[in-house]
Amino acid sequence: MSRVAVIGSGAFGAALAIALAAQHDVVLWGRETPLMERARQERRLPRLPGAILPDRVQPTGDLGAVRGAEAVLLAVPAQALREFLAAQRTVLAGAAPVACCKGIDLATGEGPSALIAAALPGSRPALLTGPSFAADIARGRPAALTLACRDEAEGARLQALLSTPTLRLYRTPDVTGAELGGALKNVVAIACGACIGAGFGESARAALLARGFAETVRLARHLGAQESTLMGLSGLGDLVLTATSEESRNFRFGLALGRGEGFAPDVTVEGAATARAALALAARCGIEMPVTAAVAGLVEGRLDAETALRLLLERPLRTE
Repeated sequence: MSRVAVIGSGAFGAALAIALAAQHDVVLWGRETPLMERARQERRLPRLPGAILPDRVQPTGDLGAVRGAEAVLLAVPAQALREFLAAQRTVLAGAAPVACCKGIDLATGEGPSALIAAALPGSRPALLTGPSFAADIARGRPAALTLACRDEAEGARLQALLSTPTLRLYRTPDVTGAELGGALKNVVAIACGACIGAGFGESARAALLARGFAETVRLARHLGAQESTLMGLSGLGDLVLTATSEESRNFRFGLALGRGEGFAPDVTVEGAATARAALALAARCGIEMPVTAAVAGLVEGRLDAETALRLLLERPLRTE
């Protein structure tokens, strides 16, 4: 009987564990051992209210339980991934790692696959990304995601292993495009949320979505990504979902910024750090990213939503 492991018991990690339990035994690791013991007994997790953990999901606080799994899905926040890998490289040695986070590391400017490759030499890192809300996956609603892996054989193996009757995976070797599409859509979603929160309207949101996507494509293409990847699930598909729904944490965070309200401090908002990391990366590449710059200013408190939009509108007129 096959066994896979999910590291990270937040909403998305728990949802993946539930979906994969349709055809695998699943080890679900969380860092708070008492919480995971309670989850083992009650079959519930607080980050995913209303969802029941199937019997084939084994919640645990013992990281050693992931050894021997056919794939290890890393559903930890993007900004915590590098430190986690450094601390647990012995346990993860020989694992088949699949990153399930979306972001650019602030300290290194690298995506999840490069962080994994540096921490686990000899591994063949993969990335699972695309338009998906945890609640939909946990309820068994149909979703399609991108499985990105430079190693074609490993990508094909993981695609077959991790696809389920309700979770359809499309494979690509373009890890760069998949990573940047997933990371930067969170930044654009914050911009769109701030736009709506400040009362600028749907037309302004559509403009921000389109121009934000255009600068995503510019940076990704400069770094060697295929434009077709950005037009697919891991780029445009994920962006449309995240920038138009209040189920998106990044969109809700933007709404709060636009309204001048606070936001729950314990909720991970990947796009906040990614905006700053992407802006630094774009500067090194000589790529202009005005929407990303506006979001970075909002996140850092240097700009309010009205000033950020005015600065975007005052940019020199140009061809599209």
